Amino acid sequence: MTQDSIQDNAQGAPVGTGPAAPDSQENRRQVLYWRLLARLFDPEEQAGLESASLSVVEDIGLPPALLDPDASVDSVVQRHPELAAELDGLMTPEPDPDGSRDRTAEVRRAALASKVLLNVFATRPGEITAGQLARWQADADWLERALGCEPGELRGGKAGGRAAAGNGTGHGAPTPDLSRLVPEIGPELGAIEAGLVQRMRLREVLADPRLAARLTPSMSLVEQLLRDKDNLSGVALANAKSLIKRYVDEVAQVLRTQVEKATVGELDRSVPPKRVFRNLDLDRTIWKNLTNWSPEEERLYVDRLYYRHTSRKTTPQRLIVVVDQSGSMVDSMVNCTILASIFAGLPKVDVHLIAYDTQALDLTPWAHDPFETLLRTKLGGGTDGTVAMALAQPKIAEPRNTVVVWISDFYEWRGQELYDSFAAVHRSGAKFIPVGSVTSSGRGSVNPWFRERFKDLGTPVISGHIKKLVHELKTFLT
Repeated sequence: MTQDSIQDNAQGAPVGTGPAAPDSQENRRQVLYWRLLARLFDPEEQAGLESASLSVVEDIGLPPALLDPDASVDSVVQRHPELAAELDGLMTPEPDPDGSRDRTAEVRRAALASKVLLNVFATRPGEITAGQLARWQADADWLERALGCEPGELRGGKAGGRAAAGNGTGHGAPTPDLSRLVPEIGPELGAIEAGLVQRMRLREVLADPRLAARLTPSMSLVEQLLRDKDNLSGVALANAKSLIKRYVDEVAQVLRTQVEKATVGELDRSVPPKRVFRNLDLDRTIWKNLTNWSPEEERLYVDRLYYRHTSRKTTPQRLIVVVDQSGSMVDSMVNCTILASIFAGLPKVDVHLIAYDTQALDLTPWAHDPFETLLRTKLGGGTDGTVAMALAQPKIAEPRNTVVVWISDFYEWRGQELYDSFAAVHRSGAKFIPVGSVTSSGRGSVNPWFRERFKDLGTPVISGHIKKLVHELKTFLT
């Protein structure tokens, strides 16, 4: 598309001669979207597109500030408060009742949507300040409002609001209806925010309670906080702990639900059922007493009541979780620390937690509290699993009632020696579960040398979604 053709498409009908023709309005909308795509993939300004877009924006009565990449959405709305109502639900438009299309309104929505999308997704490289992060967060709030959600709702992992209804124009979708993409947009916003946090002076943000409160807890943010916690103090340290605790609590709630949904132990029929009304097995009672049915009286005489068994077999079990806390295993460290605390709350489960890099740390006294456990970890460093095995092996007192979960990528510098220890644990009768990654996404790498030997040992590596580990543990422990 040449610059002259862009200008011709943008001009539409002459000003003062009445509404522009439908095709002209469609061309205007296309010009705005071409500019949007160009800006997203190339930060360099395209003079033709910029000039044509300016003509469109001015002709439909919108402020030229919409095209200024340095202007925040907040600043535009402050100068033009009437735009706030248009931005709410902008990307989940309702269909016109009569099936018609207001093409001028579509062009306005295209201009407003371009502004919001570019401010959120076309972030500039390089170090940023706390003020720039706050501005991006405010723009992200407007995007969430445009998608029919509450500010912060998508970044918090909850997709709701009008966006959940999946409304659209229903007439060729002339204006972007992103409601169906809400589940994907939420994690993407979180990833962008995490990237911005990595590029800024985090301590400056943590020292400001207002800015710190606006941060969205994420795995990347928690990793940074854990790495830098020894260098924080005062208000910054308090805000860092608050963010870590918020993230831990959110993940724990999800994992606790998964544990509760998993299978439980088999019924223990050696224990007589409790003879209370809520345990009454009505169907079995009727079936067993059918011989006492009186056709003349049309009445069933019950000789005996039958009750359901509710007691389940539970054997005291010991769960030993060993986690590689080197730099490549941060995600697993956080998730498994939380998971260990949940199993520590189950009856008759004795949980032990060990973290290691080139040194091992017994975190068992704090296994019930993932927040306190994480504060005691020291992420990074090399990897030497033999030091962790020296702590773990003495804890295997009754192998048949013990499960050892070892979470690592198994890139060890004393590999053969460590593998021999794993084989010895397996031969002792303990349940040995090697885990390559324990993440919500299921991504992770495992040393191929160890993977093949674990397969030969009959203990293949669990590598994938955390739900797999939850299922394995519940099957063994209950």
